[in-house]
Amino acid sequence: MLVDSHAHLGMPQFNGDRYEVIQRAIDTGVELIFTVGTDVRGCRKAIEIARGNEAVFAIIGIHPHHAKDVHEGTYSDLKALSEDVKVKAIGEIGLDFFRNLSPREIQMARFRQQIHLAKELDLPIVVHARDAQKEVLTILREEGAQEVGGVFHCFSGGYDMAKSCMDLGLFISVPGTITFKNSSELREVVKKIPLDRILVETDCPFLTPMPFRGKRNEPAYVKTTALKLAQVKGMPFDEVARITTKNAKMVFRLDEELI
Repeated sequence: MLVDSHAHLGMPQFNGDRYEVIQRAIDTGVELIFTVGTDVRGCRKAIEIARGNEAVFAIIGIHPHHAKDVHEGTYSDLKALSEDVKVKAIGEIGLDFFRNLSPREIQMARFRQQIHLAKELDLPIVVHARDAQKEVLTILREEGAQEVGGVFHCFSGGYDMAKSCMDLGLFISVPGTITFKNSSELREVVKKIPLDRILVETDCPFLTPMPFRGKRNEPAYVKTTALKLAQVKGMPFDEVARITTKNAKMVFRLDEELI
């Protein structure tokens, strides 16, 4: 069995066939899917989807793109939503200095605030970083993110970055980019990361792995990523599936009977 540790099933790309997509993933061997909200409305949608299928759980938070839209009631809304048993983490939170859809200072302030929120709620975090790895690491250290742990989502950095994240109690999530022809550097980094610290994800509908590039990504394709991870690691696919699934259940603190 496999876990897609990061999907965006609430996005409009899935409006026509969302539950068929979930069923297709289950039929492919995906045991669990974690669907992620990026603003309060999206978080409500993530929980709604999770309530509708026992294989789906929700991750809620404000993406750095939406940091500028946070207002006085946003964190109260997130706290209320976090009471749902389907909510397993705060995310994806962090910094995106590539697109800069929110001012950088606001992104950094919201990132710190949401780490505080995760600590208050005792939930792990799911971290986004694009062109801001140094700043993200600084904030994670200063805000004591190791107290809750979590996942560095869609990892694309070097091994030093990966090690720094692991030292902070974060797991490293590998997306479909590991299958891309131009991702040899990522594959070399992943070789060095212990398998017991790795998750797999789709980040669907984005980052569709080979050989499906050009199509909408979906949770069933996490198997393609796991197969490539097994090849990179020189390990049997079944072992990679077992360990990454156990890792996901551990980091998101699912009940012991699920492990």
